Amino acid sequence: MDELSGMRVFVHVVEQGSFSAAARETDSSISSIARRVKALENHLGARLLNKTTRQQGLTEAGRVFFDRAKAILQDLDRAKRDVASFQSAVKGSLRVYLRTSVADAVIVPELPLFLQRYPELSIEVILGDERIDLVANGIDVAVWLGHLEDSSMIARRLSPSRRIVCGSPEYFRRFGTPKRPGDLVRHNCLLFTGNHYGNTWRFTRGAEKIEVPVTGNLQTSSGSVLRAAALRGLGIILSQEWMLEGAFKSGKLLGVLSDYDVRPTDFDTALYAVYPHGRGLSAKSRAFVDFLLDLFGNRHRSAPAVARAKASP
Repeated sequence: MDELSGMRVFVHVVEQGSFSAAARETDSSISSIARRVKALENHLGARLLNKTTRQQGLTEAGRVFFDRAKAILQDLDRAKRDVASFQSAVKGSLRVYLRTSVADAVIVPELPLFLQRYPELSIEVILGDERIDLVANGIDVAVWLGHLEDSSMIARRLSPSRRIVCGSPEYFRRFGTPKRPGDLVRHNCLLFTGNHYGNTWRFTRGAEKIEVPVTGNLQTSSGSVLRAAALRGLGIILSQEWMLEGAFKSGKLLGVLSDYDVRPTDFDTALYAVYPHGRGLSAKSRAFVDFLLDLFGNRHRSAPAVARAKASP
């Protein structure tokens, strides 16, 4: 038998005072109500109600069971309401896994505003560049580079994959400014070494396509390390536009070869918000995804023109 359903029927009968009143209240037949109470008594191995033709009363066992069953059902209903409120209200604990470079450059500086908007929410931020199992690690939302093929996940595109070749004004003063992609073979090009990346930068302009093998004295799997090295004048980098906004605004980095589209790999390098596919996105996860979409949407719409280095004579 459905023990929980039987408990609800029994409690309802006691509260209404009779089988007939409980049947009217639940739009059921008297015989159906009686059968379910009898099934519960058989399951428990104890009589719960003393029944006569006109009235009924609780046995001693019935009184004990009624008090406990009512408390259990109230706790269960309260738990269900609490869960429903978490689905409709932005509160509780949110666990997010962010790609390190984008967290440092874009997301983390804006988190205080997000948390001020939702004072009943707490957030745990985990940084990393590997694609971990979100469900196994209890992650609500992740931010990754590249499209997902896993059908158990949902990916929302945050930012296009536009990349910019750039360096510091000091570097270009010392070593000159490349006028064409092929000039990069004579420069110290700092390389990103993540999956699908190599030492070839691919340039396109209209029908023109150029592949340039580049070399340098620094290789790393961290975009933040590349940006820091470029800011110190070590060499030229190829990096996501969203990572460089502040450096371009301040003039600490200058773009070159901006009339070309350039990419370091054929792999999709757009930025995505990723979350597990399930019955529905919780309100807290939806709020964070909307925050990311708004953050990157505003940055994309209002992105300043890239400061360009003057070509060397």
